[in-house]
Amino acid sequence: MKILVSGAGVAGLACALEFGTRGHDVTVVEYARHLRLKGTPIDIRGDAIEAADRMGLLAKIREQRIRMSELMQFVDSDGEPVARIPMAEVSDSDDDIEIVREDLVRILADALPDTATIRFSDSVESLTDDGDGVDVGFRSGRSGRYDLVIGADGQHSAVRRLVFGPERDYLRHLGVYIALADLPDEARPDRVSSMYNVPARMAGIARFKDKALATFTFRSEPLDYDHHDLDAQKKILVDAFADHPSWKIPQLLDAARADPEFFFDSASQIHMPSWHHGRVALVGDAGYCAAFLSGRGTSLALTGAHFLAEELERCETDHAAAFARYEARQRPYVTFAQDRVGQGRDRLIPPTWEAIDARNEHLRAASTPAR
Repeated sequence: MKILVSGAGVAGLACALEFGTRGHDVTVVEYARHLRLKGTPIDIRGDAIEAADRMGLLAKIREQRIRMSELMQFVDSDGEPVARIPMAEVSDSDDDIEIVREDLVRILADALPDTATIRFSDSVESLTDDGDGVDVGFRSGRSGRYDLVIGADGQHSAVRRLVFGPERDYLRHLGVYIALADLPDEARPDRVSSMYNVPARMAGIARFKDKALATFTFRSEPLDYDHHDLDAQKKILVDAFADHPSWKIPQLLDAARADPEFFFDSASQIHMPSWHHGRVALVGDAGYCAAFLSGRGTSLALTGAHFLAEELERCETDHAAAFARYEARQRPYVTFAQDRVGQGRDRLIPPTWEAIDARNEHLRAASTPAR
């Protein structure tokens, strides 16, 4: 089949790999000018590890694995540690592989067969499904007809909006925003990540491999802004931390202002009764974003791409049956992941000074050896 995939993130690249290696003619369109690589380390967990293995990627993923024997520490305004989380306790299992997002994206992109191509600086503008195929108009002015269209274009999916309706019908905001910016001068051999809290906000430095990122999270009700307007997003971030010049917050905000690849988004989930309609289906965050607080988004992208490709192969030309079988297999994983976000917000960004102190005390007690 001739398949269009919208989005060249983990979900889109995994779909392109799975479809392309099965002989389909795959075109991936990506709004950005290049692969989007920014992000903190991500986890591949549970059955997603088997999916990666079946894609032929597991050996390369293991080669790039990060074993977080380093610490993440919470610090006070002077930069002194006040509580620590030994990351090895949560990420040193054979059932949980941690890898830098950039490394996973490159592994997927490098594995694409000749039957899959990526077209950057383009995106889907219109979709017309007549039952026998889908006519697609693109932002670039191009057009094309495809047997199937796969929306793998993230939380703010254009494909979902065009086929299923506005984002507000499916989005559940979890009350948190996150921002990331490059911080090259803060890379260190010790790779200790430091996080500083003020009420309802956290700023930090995440260090891994030879990289460092400025990280920000803050509590907020839903904000109305253009998801492609970086200047507007940077202003939202600066305003959120404007009254808190303690620790290294001013320097971290300077890094955010200067970064042309600045990342900003909400911690939100996408809940949909179905991920397919006609000849269009959704994979990954476009259909079932679990939010970064779950730690399962990458795993859902990999299992989703793998299950969908398998079912298309088994059902041959019956795409409707394949889509239904894909959804039946993937739905339990999505439900599990979306239910696992309850405590993450309160641990990372306590709402008051009292809650911050209580969190730190709890972590100190948990790390003290029993006598």
